[in-house]
Amino acid sequence: MSSSLSCPTWTGTRASGTPVGDQIQLRGLRAVGTHGVLEEERQRAQPFEVDLDIDVDLRPAGESDALGDTVDYGALSEAVAAEIQGPHADLMEHLAQRIATSVRALAGPAVTSVTVTVRKLRPPVPVDLSSAAVRITRP
Repeated sequence: MSSSLSCPTWTGTRASGTPVGDQIQLRGLRAVGTHGVLEEERQRAQPFEVDLDIDVDLRPAGESDALGDTVDYGALSEAVAAEIQGPHADLMEHLAQRIATSVRALAGPAVTSVTVTVRKLRPPVPVDLSSAAVRITRP
């Protein structure tokens, strides 16, 4: 009995021209910040975790093997950490929007969309809850 492995086939491009599936993904970026509505959250820093999905055509970098042909995830990581450690936001929705704006500014026009997930790892609720999160996608 023979077994054959199948490779995924090319599925085309998005309306934006970006190949379907081309993304830079950052997972579990952690930093501490003072975000939240409660006074305690304004006074005492707490851990936040961020995931990013950046839709961008990766063909140029795949062909050239040059950092200048892609989005530098090291610089992105620093920008996200700076937003978490930066000025207070009452809502995670606002923090996520700030992160998306910062990522778009840094990544440039080649990026067709950014999805940001922000998790509060110690949400101040009266039940056992491992995290609370918001996810936004911005073109």
